[in-house]
Amino acid sequence: MTGGSRKNNQSRAAVLNIVGLCDRHLGKDTPNLCSFSKKNGYGKTIIDPVLPALTCSAQSTYLTGSLPTQHGIVGNGWYDRDLNEHHFWKQSNKLVESKKIWDHMREKNPEFSCANLFWWYNMHSSVDYAITPRPLYRADGLKTFDIHSQPMKLRDQIKSDLGNFPFHGFWGPRAGIKSSAWIAESAKWTEQKHEPDLSLVYLPHLDYDLQRLGPNDPKIKNALNEIDLIAGDLISFYEDRGIKIIILSEYGITEVSSTIYPNREFRKKGWLSIKDELGLEYLDCGGSVAFALTDHQVAHIYLNNDSPEIRSQVRQCLENMDGVSSVLENESRKLNGLDHKRAGDLIAFSEEDSWFAYYHWMDDDLAPDFARCVDVHRKYGYDPVELFVDPKISFPSLKVAKKLIGKKIGFRTNMDLIPLDASLVKGSHGTKPNDLLDYPIIMGIDIETSENLLPSTEVFNKILNLCQN
Repeated sequence: MTGGSRKNNQSRAAVLNIVGLCDRHLGKDTPNLCSFSKKNGYGKTIIDPVLPALTCSAQSTYLTGSLPTQHGIVGNGWYDRDLNEHHFWKQSNKLVESKKIWDHMREKNPEFSCANLFWWYNMHSSVDYAITPRPLYRADGLKTFDIHSQPMKLRDQIKSDLGNFPFHGFWGPRAGIKSSAWIAESAKWTEQKHEPDLSLVYLPHLDYDLQRLGPNDPKIKNALNEIDLIAGDLISFYEDRGIKIIILSEYGITEVSSTIYPNREFRKKGWLSIKDELGLEYLDCGGSVAFALTDHQVAHIYLNNDSPEIRSQVRQCLENMDGVSSVLENESRKLNGLDHKRAGDLIAFSEEDSWFAYYHWMDDDLAPDFARCVDVHRKYGYDPVELFVDPKISFPSLKVAKKLIGKKIGFRTNMDLIPLDASLVKGSHGTKPNDLLDYPIIMGIDIETSENLLPSTEVFNKILNLCQN
C-alpha cells in the first residue's frame, strides 16, 4: 500500500503522542515544541480529559471518537467476572469495541495505510504496520524482552537496523529516554521503508520522572530537554517529507502527597478473601465480598455480593477514606462515560494530590512474591513504585548483576528489587486536575487556538481532518 492514497492527493499525517505534556511544561525547557506551536497556521488548545485520564482509555477515545461506555476500555485493566481473573495491560486490539480511525479512512479510500508505533492495543489490529513491546515468556519461567510487529517480518528487519528495543528503558527503575529515542527512530524507519498515510507515534519519556519526582521538581527540566530534542528531530524529519503533524498528550500529571489503600480498608471490614501461598498473602478476587483494582487516581471496586446493604456499606467505606473525591455508580457511571460491563460496580476517584495503591497485606513480610518485582500483569493494580529500586538495598547494581548472572546460567530467581513504600511516588493522574495548566493539550496544523476545552472525543475528528485535507 506504500503511498497508494496519494493518488487521490490525500495528505499524509503523523500524530506524536508526548505523554504527560501540558501547558505547565511548555517554555524555555522545550524550545522545539514551543516553536512548533507558534508556526503560521498552527494552533494549540486544551483537551478536556476523558475519565479515567489513563493511557489505554485516552488512546482508545482518541482513536475511536467514543467514550469507555462504547469502546470498553475503562482503564489500563479490569476484572473479568466470568474468568474471576484480573487483567492489566493486555494488548489485543479486539478489546477496543469501537471502529478505529484507520478503518473509517479506508471506507473512503481503500488504499489508506496506517502505522501504529507503540500506541496501546497494537497487536493483531487492522493497521498496516505495527510495532509494540512484547516479551517472550519461556517454558523455563524466564522472560526475554522483545517486540511484536505486523507484518511479522518487520520485527527482525527493524532490530537488524536499529538494534534491540531497550525494554528496560520502557518501564521499571531504568525507564528513561532510550525507549522514546528508539520509538522515534522506528517511526523514521517505518516512514522511510513504507510511507504510511498516517503514523501514530508514542513517546512516553515524561511519564517516568513526572511520577518519580512530581511535576514541580526542578529536575523535571532534564526530562523536558530530552524529549524536546527527540520531538524536534522527529518534527523536522516529517516536515522535510511534507507530512502534516499533530502533537498531543493523554493527560497531565499532578503532584501527590498521600496514598489511599482501599483493599486494606476492605480487609479490616472482613470483605477480602486472602489465600496463604507458601507463607505469603495473595488476594482471592473471586472469593471476596468486595475488592478494588487500582489504577493511578481511579479504583474499580467489584462486588461479588451485590446486595443493597453491602453496596451501601462499601460505598460509605470508600467515601470515608481520606483522599477520595467521588464515587460513581449506576447513573453517575453513565454520566461520566463509564457504563460498561468491565467497569467496577463502584468507581472511586481520588483528589488530585492522592492516588490509589493496590496493597492488600498489612505486614510487608507477607506481601506476595511479585510485589517486589516489576510485574505489571499479576499485580492487582498499576504500581508506579516499580519505577524505583528499593533504597534499603545496599549496592543494588551488584545485586542486579548477581541475579542476571544466575539467570544466564539457568537459575530461576525473582528480580525482587522494588520497594514497598508507596510514599516514594510524587506524581499521578487519572482524575481531572483543578488547574487547566495540568490538562492534556493538542497542537499543530488546523488546530484552532481557543479558550474552550476540546472534548476528548473530538480529538478523533482533528486527526481525521488532518488525514483528509
